[in-house]
Amino acid sequence: MHSHTPPQRRALGLALLVAAAFAGSPALARDVTDADILNDAKTTGDVVSFGLGTQGQRFSPSTQINTKTIKNLVPAWSMSFGGEKQRGQESQPVIADGKMFVTASYSRLFAIDVKTGKKLWKYEHRLPDGIMPCCDVINRGAALYGNLVIFATLDAQLVALNKDSGKVVWKEKLGDYAAGYSATAAPIIAKGKLITGISGGEFGAVGRIDARDPMTGKLVWTRPTVEGHMGYTYQDGKEIENGISGTLNATWSGDLWKTGGAATWNGATYDPETNLIFAGTGNPAPWNSHLRPGDNLFSSSTVAIDADTGKIAWHYQNTPHDGWDFDGVNEFVSFDYKDPKSGKLIKAGGKADRNGFFFVNDRTNGKLLNVFPFVKKITWATGYNMETGRPNYIEEGRPGDPTQGADGKKGKVVFSAPSFLGGKNQQQMAYSPQTGLFYVPANEWSMDIWNEPVSYKKGAAYLGAGFTIKALNEDHIGVLRAVDPATGKIVWENKNYAPLWGGVLTTAGGIVFYGTPEGYLKGVDAKTGKELWSFQTGTGIVAPPVSWEQDGEQMIAVTTGWGGAVPLWGGDVAKRVNFLEQGGSVWVFKLHKGS
Repeated sequence: MHSHTPPQRRALGLALLVAAAFAGSPALARDVTDADILNDAKTTGDVVSFGLGTQGQRFSPSTQINTKTIKNLVPAWSMSFGGEKQRGQESQPVIADGKMFVTASYSRLFAIDVKTGKKLWKYEHRLPDGIMPCCDVINRGAALYGNLVIFATLDAQLVALNKDSGKVVWKEKLGDYAAGYSATAAPIIAKGKLITGISGGEFGAVGRIDARDPMTGKLVWTRPTVEGHMGYTYQDGKEIENGISGTLNATWSGDLWKTGGAATWNGATYDPETNLIFAGTGNPAPWNSHLRPGDNLFSSSTVAIDADTGKIAWHYQNTPHDGWDFDGVNEFVSFDYKDPKSGKLIKAGGKADRNGFFFVNDRTNGKLLNVFPFVKKITWATGYNMETGRPNYIEEGRPGDPTQGADGKKGKVVFSAPSFLGGKNQQQMAYSPQTGLFYVPANEWSMDIWNEPVSYKKGAAYLGAGFTIKALNEDHIGVLRAVDPATGKIVWENKNYAPLWGGVLTTAGGIVFYGTPEGYLKGVDAKTGKELWSFQTGTGIVAPPVSWEQDGEQMIAVTTGWGGAVPLWGGDVAKRVNFLEQGGSVWVFKLHKGS
């Protein structure tokens, strides 16, 4: 018997069957677009960038979880990373198509069903012997683009996987791990380009920012962050010179620039309004500043790079001639700054630097607009000259020249605050356009530091310094501070016994979320700092929380697992917190039904 159903009706019936088949199933796989990434700060249904938007404000527009409802926040699910591979977990999850993608220690990547916490697939990167990560085997997260999820590995590679199947699509090498190169930062997408930095400043690696085609991994341009090195663009497989960074030997003497450090190990942010990529740069190498007279550009700086050309548009050096390992890698967060004198809104950026000062710069040209301390004790400078933008050094606060010591092997020991672990380190701050405040996870600590002779050897530590880190107070090291960028006033603060090493999330519901090494995820009032909610996750938190909405419900997620630089480099402070337990999980929370 032949069917006489009209073609249009057959097509409609087929469409209805397909719709029925997918009803109640996970969302159809959809590519992550440039528009998705640019709108990430405004949309609530996903998290497709590191920082909840390329500008890095870490502000969620969701209001369901607020000062009144937060008391009803409960766990929805938790998933363990499993195995013996614990150590620090610093990853920010990204979420799209009903899937969460979260990296873990030892260069692992998990895909998880966001509704149930079920593991969908896992990728474990095969790490060679001899990797040299300076500050634990951590990873800070992945980038989403198209149908890919992309992350960096401890042996200085980039790996792109199909986000639905977990199959490797491409791999590219960032550097030679045997020379000390590694990579831990979350990549970002800027104007259709994959933006990455490198780690390895403690081994004399040379910092740079790379732009690649995210679908293939092929280089588009590369920009070194040490003066004297050539930048390049790439067309049809050809390498084309794109100008030297700075001027050869202008601020570096001799050949020291060849192993100059300035690693871009904490990644970058991107501002579409100016089309600039903002990269923080690490310490110059070696730490012994007496071996490298001059400002040592572009170390310990914020460098603004044109996303199209790969050329440096401007730079601001937070710590010229750094002698304390005050890396300038901390994130530069774009925001609109209301000038206290003129009342005008200025396109600006905020940065809470390792050196203890908070900087506000015009993000179009780098001009210093405001600077003030965000920690209580600073011994290396009294402040900054607003005309020149340079610090007013306390000369006796610089570690001494070892060649002037009695035996030529150890310079004068100085007491220095903050310690080289910083007034703030990798733990990401947040900015609320509602309150106009930055929420800074700060630390109050000091160090005894001295210089020693050192020479460069490939693959060997390149410090030329010794140190002992100490707490300044008996009752706390960490302090979450709400900071007004216009006045420099600390509006409120919450002290914490252990150092704060995890990032911050703030929301339109008036909440600030942050984790502690003691294992608590906390929610506090964004205006007053009053603690409204906390949950014990069972291990330390050294990662930033995120928020999104799933099936009409606002969700909060955070990666947990104690580790990072503090237990490895913390000296007396590490002993003080050696009771903390390691772990490795991701936790997800939502409001209790009926609340």
